[in-house]
Amino acid sequence: MMQLTVADEAAGLAGPDNRSVGAPNRVPRVTAEFWLIKLMAVTVGETAADFLAVNLGLGLELTTWIMTAVLLVALALQFAQRRYVAATYWLAVVLISVVGTLITDNLVDTFGVPLEVTTIACVLLLAATFAIWYASERTLSIHTVVTTRREIFYWLAVLFTFALGTAAGDLVAEQMQVGYLVTGIIFGGVIAAVAIAYFVLKIDGILAFWLAYIFTRPLGASFGDLLSQPVEYGGLGLGTIITSLIFLGIIAGLVIYLTMTRRDAETVMESSAAL
Repeated sequence: MMQLTVADEAAGLAGPDNRSVGAPNRVPRVTAEFWLIKLMAVTVGETAADFLAVNLGLGLELTTWIMTAVLLVALALQFAQRRYVAATYWLAVVLISVVGTLITDNLVDTFGVPLEVTTIACVLLLAATFAIWYASERTLSIHTVVTTRREIFYWLAVLFTFALGTAAGDLVAEQMQVGYLVTGIIFGGVIAAVAIAYFVLKIDGILAFWLAYIFTRPLGASFGDLLSQPVEYGGLGLGTIITSLIFLGIIAGLVIYLTMTRRDAETVMESSAAL
């Protein structure tokens, strides 16, 4: 008889509505490729938002409306799959990265909300999402996203991590005037500390995942700004177009590889209630 993963079962992460044997998880298994694509996606989120709003002259408001509409279409396609499909999933991640960046930029630049307040607000929204998710499902596991309700909570959490990461990254890099490179190194150190805490100190895997997921956003955004911003602003001057195309190319290559190999597809085993 098939069972949940040991980690989920021991932590009591089998939700009451996980009734299907061999149900496909709707999000990918966490692999090295997962983190690499995620890092590339957050970089594209930063550079693409800047390109559309500034370089193309669309402005923050119009760019936000356009990209939100495109994101909603991508999420509709994602929810329609009922299983993990690499191309659909990562398209949604890239677009939600752009929209998450635009949410923060609108709050700060359009409505004049200080970065400190924006960061705190994003933390509270993310914490509320996790609290409601857990109260509803008794799990925050990414290994058992097998229902529409769980997937809604998952994508809300992803959206708020992108908005939070943008705010935190801008707060450190720009307002504190630390610079893009040093900011990237700082958040890279934080992620390394999370990895050590997981592999050495054996902290909860779901906690480690979401912490790393949050901090890869400012890490990727900082290096995206480092590559794309003009030299006089502390960047390398590659521009938003070249930077975005480079990282989109890497993402496309990895997604094709994962589509062919399906090494990141995950099947949820039978719930503990049925054991």
